[in-house]
Amino acid sequence: MTYDLAVVGGGINGVGIAADAAGRGLSVLLVEMGDLASGTSSHSSKLVHGGLRYLEHYEFRLVRKALQEREVLFANAPHIIWPLRFVLPQVPAGRPWLLLRAGLFLYDHLGNRRRIPGSRSVDLTRDDAGRPLRRDLTSGFAYWDCHVDDARLVVLNARAAADKGAAIETRTRVGSMVADDAAWRITLKGPGGTREARARVLVNAAGPWVQEVADSFGGQPHIREPLRLVKGSHIVVPRIKGAQDAYVCQSGDGRVVFAIPYERCFTLIGTTDIPFSGDPADAAIGEDEEDYLLDLANRYFAQPLTRADIVWRYTGVRPLYDDNKSANASAVSRDYRFELEVGPGRPPLLTVLGGKLTTYRRLAEAALARLAPHLPPMGPPWTANATLPGGDLGEGGLRAFVQRLCKSRPAFDAEFLDRLARRYGSLVDEVLGDAERDSDLGAAYGGGLTEREVCYLMEREWACEPDDVLWRRTKCGLHMMADERRAAAEKIAKLL
Repeated sequence: MTYDLAVVGGGINGVGIAADAAGRGLSVLLVEMGDLASGTSSHSSKLVHGGLRYLEHYEFRLVRKALQEREVLFANAPHIIWPLRFVLPQVPAGRPWLLLRAGLFLYDHLGNRRRIPGSRSVDLTRDDAGRPLRRDLTSGFAYWDCHVDDARLVVLNARAAADKGAAIETRTRVGSMVADDAAWRITLKGPGGTREARARVLVNAAGPWVQEVADSFGGQPHIREPLRLVKGSHIVVPRIKGAQDAYVCQSGDGRVVFAIPYERCFTLIGTTDIPFSGDPADAAIGEDEEDYLLDLANRYFAQPLTRADIVWRYTGVRPLYDDNKSANASAVSRDYRFELEVGPGRPPLLTVLGGKLTTYRRLAEAALARLAPHLPPMGPPWTANATLPGGDLGEGGLRAFVQRLCKSRPAFDAEFLDRLARRYGSLVDEVLGDAERDSDLGAAYGGGLTEREVCYLMEREWACEPDDVLWRRTKCGLHMMADERRAAAEKIAKLL
């Protein structure tokens, strides 16, 4: 079969482009060598945000675009995106009060804010946000951004693409890509063996593997635009006592680290920014990064943290467009760039560089605008006002939806239903089916995970291996002890 568009890469940019294109009536193939969101897109700080710190690097256009998208994504995916208050304590070595106030004023007004509250100063001796902090931190600011389940954002975009007719092929590697006059001939190596597909237009959205994919084009030039790989690591600890808000911790080196309430009973701390070279699959957090994050947290929170408190750690590699303006990895722009190659006897190839989780939808629209002259006639942009699968929660938003769900399924624990609603939204009825009580859900694997949910993830969300379920489609692995995780992984592997 010849597709209108083939996308290599199952991270947020790849699935965003695939969903947008499929919804415009194009035939689309998306190929991912591992699991959806198994790379950078599931190793983020889990935020949909404008990027307050980018203002001091004069990235006004990027911040404005991201703030506008924050509003759009919150409306389109209210089941997996939630407003969250961020507290920014003032510290002697941090930014001056006037600079923070000016930055927050811009942050409030750059993006046509409608649903998200604005910023204000906060007295940490009186506000509950001061309870977990050291006594010498007495004042600061509070502003709002959004928390997101990043891996589910990717999966739901893939589901949207598939619902519009796109073919989603995971665990499938690209062997070679050869251009002829009319199309790309792509060799695919997947679970079913080796086969060939054809596409009129090709998009390389492989994230930190973008150069590796480019090397698959026999005899073709490498990426011309400069690319910088940056490693970002996070740690997860039991919830810091009293820390119900997110906190912005300013470091003496000018960086900021977030401490974010996570998965009901944990705190997520990150991220680092370290130049990286080598295979992104081999990236791992170093002891120096753990120490950096722990030391900075301990300068802010009264509850001391040590390496023994870390219950989970993860690392991702961000592929950033390198504008050569700074040697500091934290200052490299998070905006996206495209490299379009087309010529006689060569069908179009679009390479995606950079980008951030928050702006993926705008990136997809921009990519299709660049490719429009080379594609069949297609429909107009549509994703700005389209809810992602499960996002149609009805009147009253997520809270009201959960209340209605609890009334309709009274035999189930309310906390269990709330967790499901925050993964699946209005699709929760597809997950539960005709189940009326816990015993109808099959085997319980721990962490709130059941056999019925695993089957749903296998049938509807491309889950193929235990980690797909335990760490990406859900975070149930985080709520299990090590022995329980091993036992659950064995049972899930048999089921899958």
